[in-house]
Amino acid sequence: MRATFYDQQAANRRLSLLLMLSVAILLAALGFSIGFAYTGAIEGGAGFTVLAVVLGLALSIGSYYGGDSVVLRASGATAADPVRHQQLLNVVREMAIAANVPMPKVYLIEDTAPNAFATGRDPEHASVAITTGLLEKLDREALQGVIAHELGHVRNLDIRFMLLIGVLVGGIALLADMFLRSLWFGGGHRRSRDSGGGGAQAIMMVLALVLAVLAPIAARLVQMSVSRQREYLADATAVELTRNPVGLERALAAIATDHEVLEVANRATQHLYIVNPIKKFEERAAGLFTTHPAITDRIDRLRELRAASPLTDEERAVLTGLD
Repeated sequence: MRATFYDQQAANRRLSLLLMLSVAILLAALGFSIGFAYTGAIEGGAGFTVLAVVLGLALSIGSYYGGDSVVLRASGATAADPVRHQQLLNVVREMAIAANVPMPKVYLIEDTAPNAFATGRDPEHASVAITTGLLEKLDREALQGVIAHELGHVRNLDIRFMLLIGVLVGGIALLADMFLRSLWFGGGHRRSRDSGGGGAQAIMMVLALVLAVLAPIAARLVQMSVSRQREYLADATAVELTRNPVGLERALAAIATDHEVLEVANRATQHLYIVNPIKKFEERAAGLFTTHPAITDRIDRLRELRAASPLTDEERAVLTGLD
């Protein structure tokens, strides 16, 4: 049976929630094992977990309310001109009406590399940033697909969702770092010896050490997986808004195969863009986690929605060269 965009939306939401739950469980397991290893008591494990989550939430409040302005400034984005960028503003307004969200603020990034991203904590405080290269290299149909994708992120509250995942991942990293630093200075050894918790406490200390090393890596991988699922969801939402998979399909192919380098993008902002702005041939791509689904997979999903044949081997080879 051929999948509809409603099927894709439902499946991606379910998987995203499951992945978020797995990160929360990982944080709880790490906190409990560290607390029990230190205190030899169940109460200690529970208390340490709550402390880590509260601290992670406190550190994230600043980025929640001011993170969008920081990203826009770091990207060199300036407000779109109502006269010079009238067509762009019209497309954004059309897609905002279709998505039933307020008109977002629209920004331009002076860069020849085609790309775009959305940011903001909710639809009432949303912004869309588009590179000048995107306006120059895409026609109206493809531009509409890109804008619909970004407003899909806004309507689906992806920024807020990813913030929650970021809080959990940040809490894991913070908790693991605190524990490993305490071991480095001998705190863990001293507390374990003095508390007299016995064999169970020693086993929990080993478990805590293993989790402290592996949990941040696992949580980061889950975070990237959630990010990829939100891209699939935004693609499906774009089709719902435009009723035209071809526009977004053409836009993804054009952006992915463009050789221009988006200089303002970095490790902290790459996951925001519609297509990963850091190309495989760049030196800064080495060692990066994959923040986006493969372009070939995204295009094949869009083709499935219109009952078209999947990419040929030749088309796939071209698209996988830079993505």
